[in-house]
Amino acid sequence: MSAENIHIVVDAAEMCCASCGIAEVDDIKLIYCDGCDLVRYCSDECKEDHRSQHDEMCKKRAVELRDEILIKQSASTNNVDSLRDAILFRQPKSSFMGDCPICFLPLSIDSKKSSLFSCCSKTICGGCSYANKLHQRKERLDRTCPFCRKLLPETQEEGNANAMIRVEGRDPVAMRHIGTVHYNEGDNVKAIEYWTKAAELGDAMAHNSLSIAYLVGDGVEKDEKRGSYHLEEAAIAGHP
Repeated sequence: MSAENIHIVVDAAEMCCASCGIAEVDDIKLIYCDGCDLVRYCSDECKEDHRSQHDEMCKKRAVELRDEILIKQSASTNNVDSLRDAILFRQPKSSFMGDCPICFLPLSIDSKKSSLFSCCSKTICGGCSYANKLHQRKERLDRTCPFCRKLLPETQEEGNANAMIRVEGRDPVAMRHIGTVHYNEGDNVKAIEYWTKAAELGDAMAHNSLSIAYLVGDGVEKDEKRGSYHLEEAAIAGHP
């Protein structure tokens, strides 16, 4: 098969969801995998269903993408320190918080201006959360998540139970959240365990939490090399 034909096959594959096979049309928009540029999905559910099949390939491609960045930038400089600085201090397209999934405006890095909902692991901006509350009060509706419309938990324990369901589906945001819950309860070992899992799936905030833990020896043996690694990963992902 010629190189041209290979590209045609790859392009055709990218037009369909890697999990269910549905094609991208006007009302169906496909999004790339969070970790690589090999496959696209029509929904978060399809992404989770396909994760076990794609995980190994995704990690391999993520390393290749990182190496490609290094190779491209090393072509213009032979200075290793300058190369590292170029990666760490380049301006990301958006913050590590991403965009609100409702209004699609960039989320503020000030956590007080948004809310994380344990039912779907979505972070919603303050404006959309407030609009949802007003609508529910006006129509006398049940209190539900502004994104997935599930009933809001009545207690913290119920919210954590919702998050654990997401953890079982390998959701990095939920893993990071549960890690923070354990940390606040004084269980640093469990916190590190969940943060590590979330960081392996690319969560910037988990990388940042791990960097602090390893740099100061909070719950783990002090390891400046490992702490610096996680700090750099967090910075590359856009964490301030």
